[in-house]
Amino acid sequence: MKRLTAVVCAFVLLGVAPAKADDAVRTVLDQYAAQAGPGVAVHTARYTLSAGTGKINEQRAITASDHFRIGSQTKTFTAAVVLQLVDEHRVELDAPISRYLPGVVSGNYNGDVITVRQLLQHTSGLVRDVRDARANPDGTFSLAELVRSAMDEPAQSAPGAALNYSNVGYLVLGLLIEKITAKPAGTVITERIISPLGLTQTAFPAPGDRALSTPFLNGYIGGRLGPFFFWTEATTSQELSFWSTAGAMSSTLDDIRRFYRALLGGQVVSPAALAEMRRTVSSYGLALAEVPLTCGGVAWGHNGSLPTGHYSLTLATDDGRSVSVVTNTNQPGSQPSAIAVADKALCTS
Repeated sequence: MKRLTAVVCAFVLLGVAPAKADDAVRTVLDQYAAQAGPGVAVHTARYTLSAGTGKINEQRAITASDHFRIGSQTKTFTAAVVLQLVDEHRVELDAPISRYLPGVVSGNYNGDVITVRQLLQHTSGLVRDVRDARANPDGTFSLAELVRSAMDEPAQSAPGAALNYSNVGYLVLGLLIEKITAKPAGTVITERIISPLGLTQTAFPAPGDRALSTPFLNGYIGGRLGPFFFWTEATTSQELSFWSTAGAMSSTLDDIRRFYRALLGGQVVSPAALAEMRRTVSSYGLALAEVPLTCGGVAWGHNGSLPTGHYSLTLATDDGRSVSVVTNTNQPGSQPSAIAVADKALCTS
């Protein structure tokens, strides 16, 4: 039985950052930690700073090697595979999804009108979330059933009319990957991105596998009152096949930072494909968000959360800077935000 626990947050800061950068990032990290989860951490190529605790009732700093659910940062991996297929002339960005998945996007939607680009950019109009999919007898979910169950849901907008975030759209993209490659989407992401980049601590879970590799970051849902936390652990509470190519993956602060650095550095897709990923609508490209920096210029990346009690954010810049942030709750509505932490880290690098 899950136990509701109240703990006092004790702050522990670790790192080897240069003094001025350390002090500046430490200040905003402390402010973020005072409102976010039991613990928070920020990681760059040069240092890791942790505040709070990675596990309640213990004083445990979060490290760059702790595994956690990256939630919607999974979408950037999914999009990168689709763009690789575009590079290989096996998929066209502006082709209707019905060309590749006839009859799949149907019901309240028109697959002859909705394009691959619109699915990638959340402008397809598809409903945000799956609501009533039928689980397999073992409690797992198939991509086909997840998508089928969403086709009778009302559209958020007409195709191309507006940016409306859709997890369902990225499940359709998972089906696209499977149709074109004749392999499970998780296998394709592993073979095409995780393994070539040497992201040995990043994984796409098999259906039914809820465990995180050790060491892992405990995730919590709940809230806080002043210095007290009231959290229920949720680390393994989710059947991850329900989130699949929209949000199922796990990684570490160091691996996820290196992935975005590699993507922005041209190691994952062609320059032309990367340029398409960075063509934005309301500051959102193809699974890459554009984030202005207070020191000038922009960073690119994505955030992610799951009801496992994990929230994370990763940003990278064209000149080689990169940063990842995590907190062990999926309710990070705080000021300053994770973006403020990441901004300070990038601007003092």
